[in-house]
Amino acid sequence: MTSVHVVLGVAMVVSSAVAGLWGAWCWYRVEPSELFWKLLRFSQAVILLGALQGGVLLALGRDVDGLHLLYGVLPIAVSFIGEQLRIAAAETVLEARGIEGAAAVGELPEAEQRSVVLSIVRREIGVMTACALVAVVLGLRAWG
Repeated sequence: MTSVHVVLGVAMVVSSAVAGLWGAWCWYRVEPSELFWKLLRFSQAVILLGALQGGVLLALGRDVDGLHLLYGVLPIAVSFIGEQLRIAAAETVLEARGIEGAAAVGELPEAEQRSVVLSIVRREIGVMTACALVAVVLGLRAWG
């Protein structure tokens, strides 16, 4: 393993942990957070860079433990699945409340509109927080 790959692995675990912990705090407090999304996107970029760099090492003929490879690639799959669930969050919340669609939300009283939007954002934060924390576990497992 190269020192660059080690640094990217540590950065993946740390950035995902920071995003996950901040996301958990925001989810618990039911507070939207632009910072959470920036932290999350940064951690996802680090995950992708680490996987790409690992792929280059693999292409250059470096030996790699099969589990390291698996645990190095799984965070990308987890993020992809999480993004699909995040996209579905609005529809899930609207269906649970019996609201026909986004246009119908605009017809609700302002307080109820805010409640619906906060529910959607909270669900999105919860899903992506879980993904970030899973990435931490997978990154630690890839390490050892």
